[in-house]
Amino acid sequence: MSRAAATARYWRADPDRDRLICELCPRFCALGPDQRGMCFVRKRAGGQIVLDTWDRSSGFCLDPIEKKPLNHFLPGTSVLSFGTAGCNLACKFCQNHDISKSRETARLSQVATAESIANAARTAGAASIAFTYNDPVIFAEYALEVAEAAHAKGVKTVAVTAGYICPEPRAEFFAGMDAANIDLKAFSEDFYWKLTGAHLAPVLETIEYAVKETRCWVELTTLLIPGQNDSEAEIASLSDWVLDRLGPDVPLHFSAFHPAFRMPDLPPTPPETLFRARDRARAAGLHHVYVGNVHAKPAQSSYCAGCGALVIGRDWYRLSDWHLTADGHCQSCGAAFAGVIDGPPGDWGPKRQPVRIV
Repeated sequence: MSRAAATARYWRADPDRDRLICELCPRFCALGPDQRGMCFVRKRAGGQIVLDTWDRSSGFCLDPIEKKPLNHFLPGTSVLSFGTAGCNLACKFCQNHDISKSRETARLSQVATAESIANAARTAGAASIAFTYNDPVIFAEYALEVAEAAHAKGVKTVAVTAGYICPEPRAEFFAGMDAANIDLKAFSEDFYWKLTGAHLAPVLETIEYAVKETRCWVELTTLLIPGQNDSEAEIASLSDWVLDRLGPDVPLHFSAFHPAFRMPDLPPTPPETLFRARDRARAAGLHHVYVGNVHAKPAQSSYCAGCGALVIGRDWYRLSDWHLTADGHCQSCGAAFAGVIDGPPGDWGPKRQPVRIV
């Protein structure tokens, strides 16, 4: 049975103000009668907060895992991707605003229970399920229910998230994820506040927690926006922080911005900006740095941190070379390759296949 509106967790009552305080993310929305949080999908209903996109989705597709992007997690396999509606950030440059900024959950959503999603993933041969398109933090309870059903069937789970979440739900959320791509939107508090309506520090805390305190495999993505977060100084600071706080083996993806949403007049990111950022991050000591949203096979391929040999060749989302052992070691020197490798690679390639949940 669908639970289109089910009691949410992570909130407390403030009777002095007649408010319910959402404690899922650092916004701490204080909800009066019938009010919704900034994310839109968590709302007050009487004396409780409910999540009204539980068991509802914006649609399902089989994607290559590399599209998330995850280059070190079960390469070449397919992932069943889905999201809901809404978001707890207000990014002016949102590349997926038709879903993340939607205020019409009924129009966007199809009914999909946790069990039916897990069954669909297994039937389709997907190695994992990705909570994506909008940020799964805002539907954490639903995502965790799906994760439990998926794990029971041997299907792994992936979160594509901006990491804007409080410590208690953060611990539960990442405990249910096998991999995550965390969107580090910039390395500037000014950028975060002016262009996302959020703050940088909680995101950095989430990233460090996920890398150091969980079994979840983590990769990072920064969308480089011309004139906003692409300066040499900011790229240097970001790269140095990753090296110092996370270590050299956490993959970092620099992706190209395309004009969208409330920033339609900015130019697309020049490929040279991405390559320059990659060079700077590698010079800082990071082993695995990639570029995205452009065609650049050498900068999308993976290399051994030990001997520098090509170990995974990528041409966009298609694997072109594979020089790893079944347990993830370089065939040239025997060094371990950072990531989650389980036997030979998949061959899903760049296909995107809609899936109907029944």
